[in-house]
Amino acid sequence: MELAVIDIGGTSIKFARWDGEQLQDRFAEPTPKDLAGFYDCLTEAVAKMKAGHDLKGVAISSPGAVNQATGVIEGASALPYIHNFPIQPELEQRFGLPMAFENDANCAALAEVKSGAAVGKNRVAMLVLGTGVGGALIADGKVEHGAHLLGGEFGFMLQNGRSVSEQATVVHRAEAYAKRTGEEITGEEMFQRAANGDRVAHEEVEGFYESLAQVIFNLQYSYDPELFLLGGGVSRNPELLPGIERHMVNVFKAIEIASQHPVIKICHYAEAANLIGAVANFEQRYPEK
Repeated sequence: MELAVIDIGGTSIKFARWDGEQLQDRFAEPTPKDLAGFYDCLTEAVAKMKAGHDLKGVAISSPGAVNQATGVIEGASALPYIHNFPIQPELEQRFGLPMAFENDANCAALAEVKSGAAVGKNRVAMLVLGTGVGGALIADGKVEHGAHLLGGEFGFMLQNGRSVSEQATVVHRAEAYAKRTGEEITGEEMFQRAANGDRVAHEEVEGFYESLAQVIFNLQYSYDPELFLLGGGVSRNPELLPGIERHMVNVFKAIEIASQHPVIKICHYAEAANLIGAVANFEQRYPEK
């Protein structure tokens, strides 16, 4: 089954053709500034992929809370013009093809279940560590959206009176470092300084690990997944898993009755995750194709 595949981002939109086995003919375009430009960009790209290929549909990864029942992208993102109206029928009319779309973090999780680090797992929790903490919940190979499309919105959880997004992201920890020292640094620099003995950097990095360990423990004893996946730029840091495990020991010391230790892995896919996951979502929505 051949598909046009689209990953909508705030600065660029990625395109590819799925040939039934893998992504082909990948390219990207700058994200338009308005809805009219957005429609033109996507329509022209799909028409380009249609030429010489028997496409069966369009699979899209999108920011926001994608309501697949209504065809509306709820919530908010860096692209306000795509939200809160029935965008799916508008796009399907322009494409002349059936379309399926899903939230980008959910797509990334579906990609890992389809052919990545979570193959064969039925119950998975994925945490995407970026400027906030996003993620996805997978049950029986499908996304758990929740009653209000809030499944996987781990960043809104409270921890010590603050949101998890404030405590479990490198960006916010670097900002905390700047407030304490008067010196602005990047997250990468903060990790390096911690390794070199900077006391404040060390405290912020350890606080980051501690927060993640507590979040993962809480999800283990509430959602109870077989596997946790960590994605986002910081997941490429080789110190991430050892740091979390170091603080997980303290969590289990605090709650001695707990016995189920979380299984944690780094995501297999990087930049292609949303595209591959969009394909997986289309296959679930249109199994007859």
